[in-house]
Order: sequence, then structure tokens, then C-alpha cells
Amino acid sequence: MGSLVACGAGTTNIDGSSTVFPITEAMVEDWGDSIGGSARVVIGISGTGGGFKKFCAGDADINDASRPIKASEVLKCAEGGIEFIELPVALDGLTLGVNPDNDFVSCLTIEELYTMWAPEAEGVIDRWNQVRADWPDEKLRLYGPGVDSGSFDYFTETINGEAQSSRGDFTSSERDNVLVRGIAGDRGSLGYFGYSYFVENRDILKMVAVDSGNGCIKPTDETINDGTYTPLSRPLFIYVSKKAWEEPDVKDFISYFVSYDRAELLRDLGFVPFPERVHDLVLDRFQRGLSGTIFGGENRQHGTVEEILAANQ
Repeated sequence: MGSLVACGAGTTNIDGSSTVFPITEAMVEDWGDSIGGSARVVIGISGTGGGFKKFCAGDADINDASRPIKASEVLKCAEGGIEFIELPVALDGLTLGVNPDNDFVSCLTIEELYTMWAPEAEGVIDRWNQVRADWPDEKLRLYGPGVDSGSFDYFTETINGEAQSSRGDFTSSERDNVLVRGIAGDRGSLGYFGYSYFVENRDILKMVAVDSGNGCIKPTDETINDGTYTPLSRPLFIYVSKKAWEEPDVKDFISYFVSYDRAELLRDLGFVPFPERVHDLVLDRFQRGLSGTIFGGENRQHGTVEEILAANQ
């Protein structure tokens, strides 16, 4: 019977992003089936930031992350003696959703999103017609990830210009399914979450396109992968501790996880796989145990995921 075994613990502990959680959960089940047994894994959902707190303290072997590690988290890991391997695993597009009964919103500009979500909007912007004058004078209620979420960090940095800069009077949760249910039951709602959660709940939500200056674009496999769904497309990551990497079963599992052979599983879950070349670069990086960050921290590099990986192999 095959199992994942963390060093000295008997069980591999994974925590972090609710966006990445469905991928990790499915990979664990799929890998367990492939080896004819159950993988002994505990998967938590503390949000990307909450997960990094546990990971850098040595309380998790793997952290799911919907954004790159921050410089402050790199420092915390160093202080805790945690060496890590950073692995992009899929592409995602933060998706805007409204209640299906909303018949007037089909597209929002970046400026309109800022009007809704900026810190100065708190207690001020609470009607739809304050966002666009020809929209009805109806209550606007916002839903979004909690402050420990990588999705919250990414959205606030992209829309408001600074991570964690946001109005505070919105319904928040680290669990995307809570946001989905809230929006589905609230006619005046708007919220954001990972693309896979919309795909899974398309029957009870209405997608809203984003206009970043080149017309209204909805997230799809194609627009997320080719970058036209901008600026809300992003890579997703897992971070593996070097200590866990040394365990053969963990090494086998993560090699299985990041292989391009899992591309169809990613699509089935509502995520966008990278081109095969990128998956091959990620697998090579993992098998060689290349540690540290090239996507986050103080020395965050820019370019496509493939360009950054190819330059650092």
C-alpha cells in the first residue's frame, strides 16, 4: 500500500490556498489510485498567508499558494530553518461573479473595480448607480477572500495598486465556496474568486467580463493562457519543504503532481495547465531540488513563467 510519509511524522501536512486546494485534493486522490492505495495526507485551508505562517514554522510540509511568497515570508522561513522548493503548477484567472438575477452588469472596467474596492469606498460606495450612473439605484454588497488569502493579495495589488489595500466592509471568507453561496443568494452581490469555483458553480452564478483597455474579456482556458484576460490571470504555486523533498514518497507524489500528464485533470477541475515545456521545466526543477524563490521575495523576476523558469534552471 503506497502512502505519502513526511519525515518522522507519518503524515504529510499540506496547507494554504483555498484556490489551489481542489488541485491538491484531486492530485492526492489520483495518485493514491495510481499506486493502488491511499496517500496519508492532511490538507488544510488557511489561505496562502496563513499557510505560509505554518509552513515557515515547520508545521506544514507543503504550502498551496495563489501568489508567490513574499519577502517577509522568505525571511520567516529562513529564521525557521525552512528551505523550500517553489513550483508553479497551473494558471488561474480571478473571476468576477454576480447573482444570476442581475441583468445589468456584464462587464466592469479596472477603474470601476477600483471605485468599488478602494479603501476610500468604505461606507461610501454602496449603491450600483454610484459605480455607473445608468445602473439601478440598488444596494451593492461585496464578497471577497479573507486577508490571509493570496487571491486577496493579488486582487488588491492589481486593482488598488497595493497588496492588502482594500475597503474592509465586505463579506469575507478564506473558503471560496462560502463566497459562491453568498453571491448566489444575494441579488445585489458582486465578488471574486478562482476561475475553477465559477466553472464548478456556473449554474448558480453569472460571470462578469473585465475591460482593462482592450474591450470586455471573460476568463476562459484560452484567454487565461494567452494573457488576454488581463490583469487578473496569474500562476498558482506549491511550496515544498526541502526536508519533505528528501522523502522518496513525497518526491514521487510531487513529481506526479507537476507532470504534464496531469494536464487533463487540471482542465477537468477548471484550471489551465501550462504548455508541456513549462511542466517539464517545473519537474526538472523539483527533481534537482532547486531551492529558493524566483517568482517572489525581494528579487522577484519578471517575464512569462516559462522565461523565468528557463533562465533559472
